[in-house]
Amino acid sequence: MNGEIRQLEPQALWNHFTDLNAVPRPSKKEEKVIAFIKSFGENLGLPSFVDEVGNVIIKKPASKGMENKTTVVLQSHLDMVHQKNSDTHFDFDREGIQMRLDGDWVKALGTTLGADNGIGVAAIMALLASTDISHPPIEALFTIDEETGMSGALALKAGLLDGSILLNLDTEDDDELTIGCAGGIDVTATGTYTASVIENGKTFQIILKGLTGGHSGVDIHKGRANANKLMNRVLLKLTQETAIKIASVDGGSLRNAIPRESIVTVVVPENNEVSFLQIIETYNDILKSEYSFTDPNLVLLAAPTASVTSVLSDHFQQQFLRAMYACPNGIYRMSPQIEGLVQTSNNIAKVVIKDGHWTVQCLTRSAVDTEKIDLTQSISSAFELCGGSIFCSGNYPGWEPKKDAPIVQLMSELYKEMFQSTAHVNAIHAGLECGILGTHYPHIQMISFGPNIYGAHSPDERVQVSSVQKFWKYLLETLKRIPDSN
Repeated sequence: MNGEIRQLEPQALWNHFTDLNAVPRPSKKEEKVIAFIKSFGENLGLPSFVDEVGNVIIKKPASKGMENKTTVVLQSHLDMVHQKNSDTHFDFDREGIQMRLDGDWVKALGTTLGADNGIGVAAIMALLASTDISHPPIEALFTIDEETGMSGALALKAGLLDGSILLNLDTEDDDELTIGCAGGIDVTATGTYTASVIENGKTFQIILKGLTGGHSGVDIHKGRANANKLMNRVLLKLTQETAIKIASVDGGSLRNAIPRESIVTVVVPENNEVSFLQIIETYNDILKSEYSFTDPNLVLLAAPTASVTSVLSDHFQQQFLRAMYACPNGIYRMSPQIEGLVQTSNNIAKVVIKDGHWTVQCLTRSAVDTEKIDLTQSISSAFELCGGSIFCSGNYPGWEPKKDAPIVQLMSELYKEMFQSTAHVNAIHAGLECGILGTHYPHIQMISFGPNIYGAHSPDERVQVSSVQKFWKYLLETLKRIPDSN
């Protein structure tokens, strides 16, 4: 199926994207793709090196006649979010992404596609390999671990790059020019509990699945269901009405993905089985109705499963369910300055309770650092009340918008000239590496743009072919118009 992707235009970009997608590249496991990109640059005869943490830098001289132009840094990240449908059998550590063409869209078979940020990487590869494209001196910066902490950008040292303009190719709407973003911090709550022995009752598995999910930053304002919050809602109702005992919880996966599934094992008193199943059926209808627009494929069901012998104590069970209810999720505050922009939010991304230990993982985002820290206090307070310990990590800064930067003016005017419409110059509620890179290179001008990529961080991820063609033409024309260096 990947063969038909290689025939798309521009073929150089799509061929490099297909080659890239054959290389496993999960966040924090980028060894194979780092070697792949470094070898790519070396085979072109270009200076290529890997820094101490794994970022790859490849430098290419200007094309003929462009030697006096300002050096441009082209930047994308190598890692991708790994998500798959529950019925998809796929090993992200060993297998390449299987793609298919669906009209004007490229999609994957039951997994994330890796267009985020693989299309950006492929575009840079196509430019590095080109022999007939006019461009200024180029420094290609391929960072690692963008999706789970931005550790690559954080560890990048000053002095490695000479460029004074940075084009980040990681925006997912082709009519947007991004000039600012939110910062973020990982908040993890952990604890232990003493299990209670249980001898009577029937064991069931409660499954919540089919949710839309999506990017925990750019999609957080869309009102999509969070599997962990909805499951907690159902569990509290069940404890109140049927006295179920919770044995284990496994919900969500990655911090930067709105959780789509949750699986909980419970023990139901034998005389309450009918009531238990009725509540599951009732809440299936309730949740499907409430989320009919955002999550039309939502399903809540219960099925008998293998018996268990231990469950949460009644006291801890109530403490934890109440703490989950109290923990903020979704939008915390909208921006008072930029209409429609989320300023601060939290995603309860992953919840695991098993074998005497529990963990809740959140990703908290904000364009205002002090507000971000304030929200972490709300999250911490909820779980400290049930005996949890809180650990914060991966704190990264936001990116302050600079609307008057020359590169912003150049690309805004060029967009209008090429497409007879006005680009949306804005900030986004997601983490881009520009905020971090700006701390290492404070005098560099930065802007982010890219093609239409929908459903990022979910198996519904797809990229629009015609939009990639538009993005490619816009990128090439931008490089032609880069001003002379001073």
